[in-house]
Formats: sequence, C-alpha cells, structure tokens
Amino acid sequence: MSKVAILRTSPATVLADYHRLMNLADYQSVVAKDADTGLKINISWHFFFPGSSTTPWQLEGVIRAMKQDGYSPDLIHGCHNRTVVIDAHLGERENKQVNVTDAHGLRNVHLYEGEEWIHVRDAVGDLADKFTCLNEVYPKGFHIPKRFIGENIIHLPTVKTHIFTTTTGAMKNAFGGLLNEHRHWTHPVIHETLVDLLMIQKKIHRGVFAVMDGTFAGDGPGPRCMIPHTKNVILASADQVAIDAVAAKLMGMDPLSIKFIKMAHDMGLGCGDPRKIEIVGDVDAANENWNFVGPFKKMTFASRMQHKIYWGPLKKPIEWSLKTVLAPWAYLASVVYHDSFWYPLKAKKMMREVLNSDWGRLFRNWENVQPDAAGRGYPDVGGEGVKLTRVGFKAFLKSIGILGTCLTEAPEFAARKRRAVQRPRETAH
Repeated sequence: MSKVAILRTSPATVLADYHRLMNLADYQSVVAKDADTGLKINISWHFFFPGSSTTPWQLEGVIRAMKQDGYSPDLIHGCHNRTVVIDAHLGERENKQVNVTDAHGLRNVHLYEGEEWIHVRDAVGDLADKFTCLNEVYPKGFHIPKRFIGENIIHLPTVKTHIFTTTTGAMKNAFGGLLNEHRHWTHPVIHETLVDLLMIQKKIHRGVFAVMDGTFAGDGPGPRCMIPHTKNVILASADQVAIDAVAAKLMGMDPLSIKFIKMAHDMGLGCGDPRKIEIVGDVDAANENWNFVGPFKKMTFASRMQHKIYWGPLKKPIEWSLKTVLAPWAYLASVVYHDSFWYPLKAKKMMREVLNSDWGRLFRNWENVQPDAAGRGYPDVGGEGVKLTRVGFKAFLKSIGILGTCLTEAPEFAARKRRAVQRPRETAH
C-alpha cells in the first residue's frame, strides 16, 4: 500500500516536523546515501508569492533532516530548471532559497547552465516506445539532463491549484527539469506528458521522493495569480501519484477526476485513490476539506486566453505559431501580463491576509531568525510580516528587465545557442 505522511506544523517546530515527516514516509529506504541527491526546487514565480514556490523552511527542513540522518552534504545539491518566462536566479533570491543552499555550503545546480543533456532514448531505451504522447509531440525525441541518471531526486512542490492541470505538485515538479525549452509544445497534452515524465523518472533515478509544503497553499488560477491561505500542513511520500492525490483531496477535489492522477493510477505508476493510501502522522489532518474553488472559476485574462489557445476556438488560428520563430510573442505577453500588470497592481491585495501570519513573519525575517537550541524550529519569528518591495512602479521596472531575458533566452532564436551541451545520439553501426 502506498504511504503518505502528513503533519500539522508551526514555525516553532517546523524543522523537527520535517525530519519526523520524512522518516514517517520511510525516505531512507528510497533515497540512497551513496548516490547524489538533487533537491528539485520549485520556482513558479520569480517574485515572492505565498504558496507559489518552495519555501526556505521547506528546503532548510529537508537538508537538516538528511544531514541528521547521515547523508553527506557533498552528495546533496539544489536543482533548478529554466523557463523563458521565469528567471530562476532572481527567483531563488526573491524566495530566499539560495540563502539556504549557501548557508549549508551545498552545490546549486542550474540545469541549463553548463550541464550535459542526452537524448531520451539513450537514457531510457525501449521505454520510450511506451510514451503516451511525447513521441508525437517531439517526433525527433528530446533531451534530458545526463546528471539525473542514477541520481536520487527529491521534489519540493507546494500545495496549489493550476490552470492547466487543476492541481500541481510532485508529478508536475518534474516538468521543468526533464523537458527542454519547448515545454509549451506539450500543453495541449499536459496530463499525458506528466504520466510519461513519471515513467522516465522511475527509469533513470536511483530514488524518487517528494516533500510538499502546505504551510501556505494557493487557490485559484495558479501557479501564480492565486489567493494564498495559511494551512499549516506538510506532506511527504515516495509515491508521486499518492501525494498529489492526498493534496488534491485536501483542496476539496476528487483526485480520480483529475486526468493525470487517474491515468497514472490506472497505469500502475502509483496510487491515486485516497481510500487505498495509508496515511501516517496526523491522520485527521488528511481528512480536512479546504473547499478550494479551484483554478477555473475565477480565471485571469491570461489563463482564459491560454485555455482558448490550447483547447478552445483559438487553437487552429494561433497555436501553430508557438512552434515557430514567432513563439516569443507568447513569452512577452505572459511577462507583460503577470510581471508588468498583475503583480504590481494586484499581488499585495491577494496576499494581505497571509503576509502578517507567523509564516509571513518568518519569511520576512528569515535572514535574522535562528532556530532554538534543539533545532526544532523558530520560536521567535520577528515582529513584522512580509513587506513587499516589488510592487507598483518598482515591480514594473523589474519586469522590463525580465522582458529582455525573455528574448535572449527564447530557444526559437537560433543565433543564441543553449548553454547546456547536448550530446548527439549515438548511431548504431
């Protein structure tokens, strides 16, 4: 039976809670101590937005737990992917993730910067013949990071909704790390894509584990423009399908009504039926129903247009452009809407209720707070909540720079070669 651990937590006990959580989920039987372990950090927005990205206490708790359990820091590294609309370097600073990896002296790997990528068939062999959609999306195949082969991976998602996949968590967290820059080609078949990526992970990784933070949780047209809530729970599991199912149920949704969970469940890649999942820890917490409205009832202008382009009336006249040199128009449109308009004008209002919570105060004062002597957590989180600095005109100015990054990183511009070196496929003789 698949197992999902869930605990209620607070800043005062969060570090000890993460340690207990991971061991309740038997992570040491999955994550080998003699293999490199990548902590797959989630940055859904380079600006701070509660519930959107890996929290610093989530990353801190996982690293401390591993070190306490005898894992060598030399074999642990932070792991980031890149997208043309999210600046991972800005994001790891704004979300205070790099503070954590630096404090522990860990390597911090950006997969698109100097890493070798290899063709997927060289990595998984005949498994590629079983893909449900990726062979049609990428007729010539695609490349994945070579370093992933034989590595452990620990996903660090948050509990939130998503405009493409209804919810997003452990399975979706692999999306950015395993696919190349043309990930948007898979959006029309995003559910099938997540299932294919889980098959790849099971093949290439030494161990796959997920630790999900629900101290903040996001409801609405995520993974960015959401209403964040303080929920004070954390989850962990070696079953990527099961942890996503439990998170979906917490948010008030039937996991088996979500296509990627149902597909993975039916294919035997994990358990998506909460009735067949063993819950350990604070069992009553898993029975909560947060009654989230989900991503589709209060969609933003951007999310409505994306749905029309990928699944609606604009599919035929517009979607074709996203596979040509014209594609950067979509990247620019996304940055203009989210970074130049929505965040400067609306983000503060959406966050208001959680900024002064204990977690908001912990985030604000992260650089100055210290764990208690026993290392259990942060009994003193400081006096003030998050004070947003990137709002209004300041956020708008920052978005202008991101627009430039959008163009320079656009994969459609052949004049700029990707930094990551892709090894050509070996041909049979």
